[in-house]
Amino acid sequence: MLNGLNILPSYTEYFDLNTTTLALNTSSVWLGAFVIGIAYAKVPDYIGRKAALFWAALITLFAVILQAAAQNIAMFVVARILIGAGTGASSIAAPVYLAETLPLKWRGVGLSIIYDFWYVGGLIAAGVTYGTAKMDSTWAWRLPSALQGLFTVGCLIVLPFIPESPRWLADQGRFDECLHVVAKTYANGRIDDPIVLVQHREILDTIAFEKSRGKIATKVVLKDIMFHPSTRKRMILASSVAIFAMLSGNNIVSYYLGTMLDNAGITDSTTQLEINVILNAFCLCCCIGGTVLADSHGRKAIAIISTSLLTVFLFLFGGMNKVYGTSENNSGIYGTVAMLFLFQGSYSIGWTPLACLYPPEVMNYSMRSLGMGIYTAIGNAVGLFTVWAFPYALEAIGWKTYMINGAWDVLEVAFVVWYWVETKGRTLEEIDETLDGEYHSNVPRLEAVAKGDDEVVGKVYDEIAVKKDVKDEGSTIVTTQV
Repeated sequence: MLNGLNILPSYTEYFDLNTTTLALNTSSVWLGAFVIGIAYAKVPDYIGRKAALFWAALITLFAVILQAAAQNIAMFVVARILIGAGTGASSIAAPVYLAETLPLKWRGVGLSIIYDFWYVGGLIAAGVTYGTAKMDSTWAWRLPSALQGLFTVGCLIVLPFIPESPRWLADQGRFDECLHVVAKTYANGRIDDPIVLVQHREILDTIAFEKSRGKIATKVVLKDIMFHPSTRKRMILASSVAIFAMLSGNNIVSYYLGTMLDNAGITDSTTQLEINVILNAFCLCCCIGGTVLADSHGRKAIAIISTSLLTVFLFLFGGMNKVYGTSENNSGIYGTVAMLFLFQGSYSIGWTPLACLYPPEVMNYSMRSLGMGIYTAIGNAVGLFTVWAFPYALEAIGWKTYMINGAWDVLEVAFVVWYWVETKGRTLEEIDETLDGEYHSNVPRLEAVAKGDDEVVGKVYDEIAVKKDVKDEGSTIVTTQV
């Protein structure tokens, strides 16, 4: 939304924005998200994933009202900080909840579309700001500000009707509730389905293993993560996503598109707003394609492809900006805009879906909420730096900013190739085996059970017996070691 507002004369003139105050208004949301990343990290472990989402939504809704009613820069900045806090809290709780609740076949799509909806919101915001641009009052920017709250209201309406995370329930000792949630998500409520039995047992065994090693979610601290090789690697992997998703050059486009287009020779605000709408629609298509590819080709492969492409297009954009930025060559100017589209599309294919997909997958249960809090804090600290520094860089060195960023992107590709592990097609507990070097349960792999092999399914029923209870409370699971 800020991208569109930054183009509106009614917004920039109302607050009398210069380079410093423009950066302050834009970057304040990152400050709020950074602080909440630290303060809210353990909240989902204590009160549950659903309750954590509820309070995050309330913070966001209050902040939206405050922004729409802003009378001065101070009030607007406070509102943006609180919006950052609300969205930051959601960025912790939502990926954790979805990673732990969605069945394996939907986990990739469910986590990927979290940030895919960034472009849904961006498209709506771009369309709204385009429509309100001709308003002569402050409603030109107040209306888009108020409409931010629509999805938050929708979240509050839906929350009472969704189940709690089965892994959090298991951690609380609520094993039957865990079983019924797994049954609902995997087999339409059938608790004796072999896939349900395996996933439930795998969850219980893995959480029991972590507790036997002293890894209790509510007691895990940063020191516990950093001093153990396995959890340290998990945190490095997640942190790399936080940094790369913010430092690949996309934040220049996301928040300072107007400045970029000015530098490219397109100065008309109406034309800039039209480009903003089209760019968001294009990026939405690209990130949906990336969501599909992340499940079919893998997380690591899509990160390599996406970053390689965006690096090439960022270099080309910088070069064309130098040549055509101050010229009247329409073909050159249009070519520069085309490079901008290709760059942002390449970013959207990979980093938009991966931002909320890869980090919660590589973390084990006991560190997942804290780890996502650290991830959120790191990502927003880097985001704060970029949205504060880039307007000065663009003003001081112009097209060279893109060249420096492109050189950094080359290093990103090298790191992903060298250090990342693949998580596609594995349950969260099976991913633990990749990073810990051992599988913490003795049940068959979910993929083998899903294929319906009689021998494998028979083994499931031999190892896990289900005693059906005639009461409404459900069923009791009795496990037998074979």
